[in-house]
Amino acid sequence: MYGLQALMSTVRGWARRAPSILMGAAAAAVLACLALGSIAPGAVAQGAVPGPDRDEGDGPFDRLIIRGAIVVDGTGAPPRGPVDIVIEGNRITSIVGVGVPGVPIDPAGRPGGATREIQAEGQYVLPGFVDLHLHTGGSPKNPEAEYAYKLWMAHGITAGRGVEFGPVDFSLSEQARSARNEITAPRMFVYQRPGQGWDGGSIDTPERAREWVRWAAARGIDGIKLVAYRPEIMEALISEAKVHGMGTTAHLAQTGVAQMNALDAARLGLGTVTHFYGLFEAIYDDHDVQPWPTDMNYANEQHRFGQVARQWNLIHPPGSDEWNALLEELRDLGTVLDPTMTAYLASRDVMRARTADWHERYTLPSMWDFYEPSRENHGSYYYDWTSADEIAWKDFYRVWMTMLDDYKDMGGRVTVSSDAGFIYNLYGFSTIEEMELLQEAGFHPLEVLRGATLHGAQTLFEPKGREIEFGVVREGLLADLVIVEENPIDNLKVLYGTGHVRLSDETGRTDRVGGIRYTIKDGIVYDARELLEDVARMVEQQKRQRAATSSPGG
Repeated sequence: MYGLQALMSTVRGWARRAPSILMGAAAAAVLACLALGSIAPGAVAQGAVPGPDRDEGDGPFDRLIIRGAIVVDGTGAPPRGPVDIVIEGNRITSIVGVGVPGVPIDPAGRPGGATREIQAEGQYVLPGFVDLHLHTGGSPKNPEAEYAYKLWMAHGITAGRGVEFGPVDFSLSEQARSARNEITAPRMFVYQRPGQGWDGGSIDTPERAREWVRWAAARGIDGIKLVAYRPEIMEALISEAKVHGMGTTAHLAQTGVAQMNALDAARLGLGTVTHFYGLFEAIYDDHDVQPWPTDMNYANEQHRFGQVARQWNLIHPPGSDEWNALLEELRDLGTVLDPTMTAYLASRDVMRARTADWHERYTLPSMWDFYEPSRENHGSYYYDWTSADEIAWKDFYRVWMTMLDDYKDMGGRVTVSSDAGFIYNLYGFSTIEEMELLQEAGFHPLEVLRGATLHGAQTLFEPKGREIEFGVVREGLLADLVIVEENPIDNLKVLYGTGHVRLSDETGRTDRVGGIRYTIKDGIVYDARELLEDVARMVEQQKRQRAATSSPGG
């Protein structure tokens, strides 16, 4: 065992110093581990090195007390405080009011016996964030899973749905290691595409579909990521998943949406519609199929992503009977809308996405290479992106945002997620950006944060028939929390790892304020700034390696 650990440590070291060679020299070490049975075969196919053994975070503690904080509990209730939050092991055991704002806290009556304290007077405590659309990445973008994990954790993401994190064996192994807190990573809910991981053949009949679902349930897979299947296969996948307490989420791809739009899928029992595919197609005004241009080719990603925005004026308008009927039926069916607006945000302004504050310090050069226009890299579709393309997306966002806000106002559940790792979207940062986009759509910040916490947790646990175990700051729930020094209700930008730029009238200079101070998962306290420093070191190491290999004699 010691030899295997040392070998994997060597692989990780190579990846940090020279990610560009991971698929070359390091592959031999990975294959050696495979031969000895220490790594699942799927991990190699993905190209991601599993997270290293955890050496960050303190705890859990017998009795951790967060002192004097203001709580935003995640339910939509207003902030309240000061309170002392008592955590024993990995659970919140009490939340005690200790005074009123503007008056010094009287120490009498405050809970005692702490083995660790966090002084949080004037700071805000929120539930850990739940991102419902995650991918871990891998070569050639970010060879190490650690890179994504630490960016997520540094932005308060303590739980997430992988759709998928990676191949089945990789995902289940990392899920188990995270549950045991052996790695620095969010709680992982594993959703896989039909057919992944088994040798039973293609999912081409309803019987084969049901067989795969039963196999997946036996493996411990939490749910299914659906794309485009014939209606009878979709029905088999969704209905069998319900039998086994598995969740379902669907990217209703353009290749199948003519046979099954979002309403069709929801009527079969689909749990979540991710992205926007299938929603507009359910309320076309004068078409049943999108009127594609004659040279349309789905394999050309500029066609794929450029044309989808040009649906914005093909539908029954907001507020119409048809519009309201669609949203009301989706609500009554319990369908979750998980929009991932941040995933497509560059489409309406590529220059803004390309020049975001965080790229210089936190984006790996290999990730940047993947983002740049390419006919081969998924999501890098700016072959000749024009002003007209951006205008179409701006129009599309206006209608899409209205739909999401109307759905929320009707009582429908809208959640927060990112689909990061593509289209100039970076892990962690894009989850906060999604929150800002929901506020732009008309959500109050408390509604946004509810979508990122309570509603995300409900979406994960309801298919299992279980009550939530996190997602609210509540006695008895798991201690998954975020502590931030600034008020996120006033300004969601203070949740970014790069913080918020503010002019100081005292100095006449601008300051960076905010950024999450601590992320707590399972009662373990992580310094979010240290996690970001780890990421910055990974980026700097790759830059130095590239500089060395490109210089004479390098």
